[in-house]
Amino acid sequence: MPLIYEEVKLDIGYRLDILIENKLILEIKAVDCLNEVHFAQLLTYLKLTNCKLGLLINFNVSLLKNGIKRVANNL
Repeated sequence: MPLIYEEVKLDIGYRLDILIENKLILEIKAVDCLNEVHFAQLLTYLKLTNCKLGLLINFNVSLLKNGIKRVANNL
């Protein structure tokens, strides 16, 4: 995702994992536990893309359903 500031496009943009139809962001992790920095990262991506919904998915869990967290951007 490129970073655009005051109509200047910077090539050092952010690297979100998966963007689905410019509406949903999937952020994929494989960590012992999700912490606040992971949620902050996804929230930043949501704000920069004007998306309203994101899923933070941690694959390092015994049941995948326990590793999925929904994050909504309240504009």
